[in-house]
Amino acid sequence: MKPPRSHARSLRCAALLWLLSAGLACAQTCSTASEMDPPTRKALENAAQRYFDMAARGDSASLKQNAIPSLASQFGGIEAAVKDSQSSLSGAAATARPPFLLTQEARAAQERTEFLCGVFGPKGQTANSTEFIIPNLSEGNYGIVILDVNGANGPRTVSFVLEQQASEWKLGGFYLKDPKIKGHDGLWFAEQARAFKARGQNHNAWFYYLEARELLVAVPFMYTQMTDQLYDESQTVKPTDLPVDGRTLDLAAGAKTYRLTEMFPVPVGQDLDLVVKYQAADVSDTAKTFQENMAVMRALLAKFPEFRQAFDGVVARAVEPSGRDYGSLSPMKDLR
Repeated sequence: MKPPRSHARSLRCAALLWLLSAGLACAQTCSTASEMDPPTRKALENAAQRYFDMAARGDSASLKQNAIPSLASQFGGIEAAVKDSQSSLSGAAATARPPFLLTQEARAAQERTEFLCGVFGPKGQTANSTEFIIPNLSEGNYGIVILDVNGANGPRTVSFVLEQQASEWKLGGFYLKDPKIKGHDGLWFAEQARAFKARGQNHNAWFYYLEARELLVAVPFMYTQMTDQLYDESQTVKPTDLPVDGRTLDLAAGAKTYRLTEMFPVPVGQDLDLVVKYQAADVSDTAKTFQENMAVMRALLAKFPEFRQAFDGVVARAVEPSGRDYGSLSPMKDLR
């Protein structure tokens, strides 16, 4: 879900030159490909291509050597992503989209930093704008390069966040995405969300709006005119009886009541499943926890039968106070 922002921030900072005379300046700026100098653009594209080649070869060790220290210290997720993506990336052609250069001025890291890229209008984003919202970003120069990859398993996007250190662009983030689920892109999911809404299935509509916005951008902190529009549409069906935005939901299943804490859609292979998380005192007895997971799934579908029309399966995850969890997946057809 998109973090809230003020309308004033929707105007591009670089365009508000008159503010400078009042002693105000932007703490962060974004340069599009047409606004940055050619050597910088070339350096960003070359670095992204070099890191893509490493990923395509499965060379996680070289990627880690070229990563910023904070990323290198917790590189397991990227290693797993690189290993899992070999069939999609090996031998594939990659074409870079126009990159972005983000500059955070000298100041303490903010909880969230907005970068407004391209041409904004009086109502916010336009067809020629992009916004990035990144948390806890320190002073420095950052590049975002998105590669469109056409491999044996179909199209993918591979995106790199790069951080400038001296004359080098180091790896600061790696994102691999399939832009489709079962051959359907974000625009298809948006249309399905509208169809669910028209039928009064607002819970399904809400989750399909979320998935549409997720599929329409290459990285999770990127926003466009289309995703902003879908965000606004989704607010008309935002549920008050599901665990979203920090709310919890008590769900009765037989003689026991479970406290649900999160629900969200997630692709699993070529399926779209619904994940539900709930509070559990202890998950060490996995046989017992499995039975409780199944009870939660069945109770959830009894309460919201419309989910059967929107999802291929349900994933229930019991979560201890420590954060340790135990999950179970069941296809929708087996949940009777």
